[in-house]
This record gives sequence, structure tokens and C-alpha cells, in this order.
Amino acid sequence: MIPVQQCATRALGSLLRRQPLSVAKVRCAWEVAVGAAVARATTVRLRSNGTLDVVADTEHWRRETARSTRVISARLGDLLGPDTVKRVVITRGRHHA
Repeated sequence: MIPVQQCATRALGSLLRRQPLSVAKVRCAWEVAVGAAVARATTVRLRSNGTLDVVADTEHWRRETARSTRVISARLGDLLGPDTVKRVVITRGRHHA
């Protein structure tokens, strides 16, 4: 039996991968991958070289996000495609929506 959350993520990933890469697509995948709380405390930008820049509002959120990088990267690969995000760089800074 497949858990509902996993099924929903697979379905969303299938839909997202078919869409052109955009800022909105990356932000949507980020929120699904990390959850609403982390998404509110961070901003993301995907560079053309595949580096995902993550800026966390506080040191706490930087640390929590960094600790989960492996899981987050796997989820982003499922949602955006396995070669879209090649590297994740997490810094603490000012949050920009």
C-alpha cells in the first residue's frame, strides 16, 4: 500500500516535470519538498548551473534546512526531474518574497 502523501507527491511531480522551468515552478516544488513552515522561513532561486540558492531567515531555519538537505534534494529530484537541482547552497540572510 502506498501512503496518500507519497501518491500525491508522485502525481504532482509528474505534472510539474512536464511544465517549463520557471520561478513559480521551483517555488512550488520547494514548498512541497520542505513543507509550509520551512517555505515561509526561506526563499529559493535556481541558477542556470543547477545550484539552488536557499536563504533562511534565521540561523535556526538555516540549520534545520541544512540538516535535511539530502531528503530535500531527493524530493526536488522527484518533483522537478533528477538533473534539475545539482547542488543546494543554504545561507542565512534577509528573506525576500
